[in-house]
Amino acid sequence: MHAWKLIRAALITGILGASLAVPATANAEDPPPTSAVDVSATTLNPGDTFTVTQTVYNKIAGPIEGGKAALYAQGASLTDWLELVSCTGATSCGVYNAEHFRAGLGDVGPGESRTVVWTLRVKDSPRSGPFVLGHQFIGDNYAFEPITGPTITITASAADIAVTMSAAVRLVGTARITYTVTVKNNGPASADGIRVVTTYPAATLFSSTTCTRVGSTRTANCDFASLGSGEAATRTLTVQTGLLTTGALTATARRTASSPADPVAANDKASRTCNALTGLIVHC
Repeated sequence: MHAWKLIRAALITGILGASLAVPATANAEDPPPTSAVDVSATTLNPGDTFTVTQTVYNKIAGPIEGGKAALYAQGASLTDWLELVSCTGATSCGVYNAEHFRAGLGDVGPGESRTVVWTLRVKDSPRSGPFVLGHQFIGDNYAFEPITGPTITITASAADIAVTMSAAVRLVGTARITYTVTVKNNGPASADGIRVVTTYPAATLFSSTTCTRVGSTRTANCDFASLGSGEAATRTLTVQTGLLTTGALTATARRTASSPADPVAANDKASRTCNALTGLIVHC
């Protein structure tokens, strides 16, 4: 009887030990997402160029025929903000339905991935407000779910208009002074409707100009229809001195209008002074 109890206890211990032993199993790695993006910058200015690196992965058992990497703006048209410059790693790329971008990748087999590097440019006058960059891996025979990417923030459109002025003198009877107004758009956006108001010295007579004189005043409007980022243009204002003209002859130029907003007021004004001993002797 004692021997049977010992055998019975050994059997129970063996069964319990076996039930408590859990075999170790290796955790399989999760497959990569069907589309992933890496954006070089998420806060941008009008005119900026940046890159989006997009990697797509086929997680199904069959091939994706005519695979394409797609970028879009959630709930809006990506082309309201961005222009497509180029792409690498794709057979082709372009604008689709005038709203978003697609890059052709060819057939993508099971477990295979493809990477495309997009080069994109923010429009000079983009739609206001941020947008969410969506991305997706699609094919002719199958489409994976779209994926939400990062929020892209475009700063308010602005164009810094800088005004400078120079002067030159030549004798035509008495001294004739030509003041040259140079306007440069420092960007980042294109600008239009630019007006610079010039005022010429009281001791001179209006002679000629590429600006428009305002009535019988000593002011003239110098208008520039548009200037792209980095572009510059000039206008001139010419006045005639009198024989008895003396002293400092100062002309001024000031930007009074342009679109979009000018973020830098410090360079909106300029002046130039010439000095007259008589109307025959003037130095600028």
